Amino acid sequence: MESKIKTLNEKLEQAQLGGGQARIDKQHAKKKLTARERVNYLMDEGSFEEIGALVTHRTVDFGMQDQKFYGDGVITGYGTINGRLVYVFAQDFTVFGGALSETHAEKICKIMDLALKVGAPLIGLNDSGGARIQEGVRSLGGYADIFHRNVKASGVIPQLSAIMGPCAGGAVYSPAMTDFTMMVEDTSYMFVTGPNVVKTVTNEEVTSEELGGASTHSTKSGVAHVTSSNDIECLEDVKRLLSYLPQSNLEKPADLPYKLDTEIREELASIIPDNANKPYDMHQVINGVIDADSFFEIHKDYAENIIVGFARIAGKSIGIVANQPLFLAGVLDVNSSRKAARFTRFCDAFNIPLLVLVDVPGFLPGTDQEWNGIIVHGAKLLYALSEATVPKVTVITRKAYGGAYDVMNSKHIGADLNYAWPSAEIAVMGAKGASEIIFRKEIKAADNPEDKLLEKEAEYADLFANPYKAAERGFIDEVILPETTRRKLIKAFTMLEDKEETLPNRKHGNIPL
Repeated sequence: MESKIKTLNEKLEQAQLGGGQARIDKQHAKKKLTARERVNYLMDEGSFEEIGALVTHRTVDFGMQDQKFYGDGVITGYGTINGRLVYVFAQDFTVFGGALSETHAEKICKIMDLALKVGAPLIGLNDSGGARIQEGVRSLGGYADIFHRNVKASGVIPQLSAIMGPCAGGAVYSPAMTDFTMMVEDTSYMFVTGPNVVKTVTNEEVTSEELGGASTHSTKSGVAHVTSSNDIECLEDVKRLLSYLPQSNLEKPADLPYKLDTEIREELASIIPDNANKPYDMHQVINGVIDADSFFEIHKDYAENIIVGFARIAGKSIGIVANQPLFLAGVLDVNSSRKAARFTRFCDAFNIPLLVLVDVPGFLPGTDQEWNGIIVHGAKLLYALSEATVPKVTVITRKAYGGAYDVMNSKHIGADLNYAWPSAEIAVMGAKGASEIIFRKEIKAADNPEDKLLEKEAEYADLFANPYKAAERGFIDEVILPETTRRKLIKAFTMLEDKEETLPNRKHGNIPL
């Protein structure tokens, strides 16, 4: 028995080394942790239980029978993060560059199946050169097996992807179908076709970083939801993001202990400028209503005219969607609509209440927007908020004009409670534009058209550039003092905690994709 135990220990020691010390050193030279180091840092100490540590590939072509490593390029298993069960896989770049083989894929699929059966989050740490070309279609089939499980798990368990190295070709579609994709600056990249193929086909000269680096995907494509400066920061971001989420769609996020106070925030009263056309930072409003330092922003550098992210109010996890007047005056456009719609649907799938903060002058006009489908993309946000059955509370801080008023969680599309500050302006359009249309003939006939326009503009503003007409119709439930907003929200979300709402019986809706 002693010799058999010795054999087992030797095999497990080999598995711990992955592709060997020389390749581990190369990984460190690139300022990257190894797959095993990442797993050990991510999980609670001593909690990780590895599955499939002694798996090897089955390929005998191209001399592969002489190149076998235990684990076959991916570490898989389960453990806890801050006491919560999670399943994790981490691709090991020291073994065949983390390339995916048939057995590599089988290991990932095994823990995906377990995560779905048990109802616990799945975390993928991606660092792979792509499909293992020596295996041909078997590796492609492995990808498809993973993709199929991503779809089955969608909306059932949270799926988080951390891109911590290369992720190219077919490999990119699994992270794209998970709920959140995180990337590490300078050491990770994602693209369907690499720089060499791009040059051959389009004659474009582009680097891997320019084509699919963290900066590109966090600012231009929107593929990356969160970026981090190094591996450690990325893993910390994974832990923090997970803290806002439930284990599955059958649960609600856990509440943190919180002791209620007066909850009055005087600073909220001085945020809105007297000049309705002057911008301000909606982050000030967010920070004024949430628990201190609890905001975790998603897509921070993409479509900056809208803000989305997670926060806590009185210890309870919520999702926030907010127009940002600092960028494009907070208008809705193609990218901001998609960004907010996807975030809304995630929150709804996982029982996370939504707070919508509104200061929106409308949809961005122009041929670029129309030709790129602003109609369809704007409809995505309208659809997402209309369909959401979680508690939904809206606060209009300033402008709520035109169709954008409807889209931004108005009472008409199912919001549970709608508040407005005294500074709110709820109308079809701004006073100047409306006056130019309504009083066009009168202004044109006036001795001084400019003065007449100002007069009519003030007349329209007195009538409509306020929240009271909407409040009189019941479209606004209450006009509130800004400093009382946090207290109102705490009471509202507490009241709505046991909300139940059912949708019509159907296989699924047909969201305008």
